Amino acid sequence: MIQQPSPTVTVPTFQKPVTLKQGDAVLIRTARISEVEDIRALFEEEVRAGRMLPRSPHEMRAHINDWLVAEEDGAVIGCVSLVFFNDELCELRSLAVAPEQQGRGLGLALIGAAVELARLRGMRRVLSLTRAVELFERAGFRRDFLANFPQKVWRDCRPCPLRHRCDEVALIYYLDNPPSTAATGGNGKHV
Repeated sequence: MIQQPSPTVTVPTFQKPVTLKQGDAVLIRTARISEVEDIRALFEEEVRAGRMLPRSPHEMRAHINDWLVAEEDGAVIGCVSLVFFNDELCELRSLAVAPEQQGRGLGLALIGAAVELARLRGMRRVLSLTRAVELFERAGFRRDFLANFPQKVWRDCRPCPLRHRCDEVALIYYLDNPPSTAATGGNGKHV
């Protein structure tokens, strides 16, 4: 399945100053094409270790308005992206924080900014597949079943070389009226 075109025509550039755990201020903003290699460097080790899927520079440039970066003192120190499946559902992915910046609350701030961007784009739900379940649950995500998201399965999971030994958990964030836990399979690991 091909990613839906990003709703970028009427969407302004995202920019949000945030204060981290120790009072440090960083700026989370829309990425720039000139930063693609800096962004890729943030998750290069995760890709090499097989813990994250690679993102091509071409794909990133084509959807640069769907990428957010955390900037501090002019340096890109974290990133996250959204992928749009339709006019209601998007996926939060490619969350990465520079190793020397971890433990400051930057990952949680990036998740919050991505959820805010999804809301601005009119999304109703934000999906994430992750091993960092506790972090996402602190941000308000709830466990769900991957089978509830066939768009994701057909686009990314089916061709993934790790599909038969995947240890990621499907999590969902409802931007409006979440169903009851019983209706979503709330505490289930994805299938």
